[in-house]
Amino acid sequence: MTEKGHETSIALTDSSGKLVSFLEQTGLHKKDFAEMIGVTLSYVYSLIDKTVPFSTRTTTLERVAVVMDIVPEDFPEYKISEEPRLLDPGIQFLKEKQKEMGLSNLDLIKKFPRKKRVEIVDLWRGALPLPLDWNHLYSICEILGISADEIYPYWQSRVQQYLISGGIDVISNAQLINSMFNGAKSYLKI
Repeated sequence: MTEKGHETSIALTDSSGKLVSFLEQTGLHKKDFAEMIGVTLSYVYSLIDKTVPFSTRTTTLERVAVVMDIVPEDFPEYKISEEPRLLDPGIQFLKEKQKEMGLSNLDLIKKFPRKKRVEIVDLWRGALPLPLDWNHLYSICEILGISADEIYPYWQSRVQQYLISGGIDVISNAQLINSMFNGAKSYLKI
């Protein structure tokens, strides 16, 4: 094999090597990893197979990066997504609380039921906004030690955005909206 051919082989396996190393260092089972990134176990095996080119799917690479706590640009195969990335202040707040706790993305994701893990990964990669469902949002907050008082303003803002995008005129319906949020605060004991 020529030196140039050898370099090409290394470039193709670099991302696979990073993933294999991560799985070994963390002791994360490939099946659990597959669930976290929303793929099949056989797909994970294709990701770590050094004879097959690493995935170039933007969504997959972003999910892998979130679980590994790295930026997707660390993978040479990554092409910056054409889709806009959400910069949700509520999600940023949750991430800051996670950082204050010293909790890695992997440790955070493991705290959720298996069926919710890929959704958490998608929230963290900026593909989903703050959940509208209070119970779901608060389940995330409980894991991060965030009180209802702390997250409520982000949730209220998110609900207002949802109402506006649905065609509600918040100015002419201000009393109704204020009553709704006062009722929510009362119900949540905020």
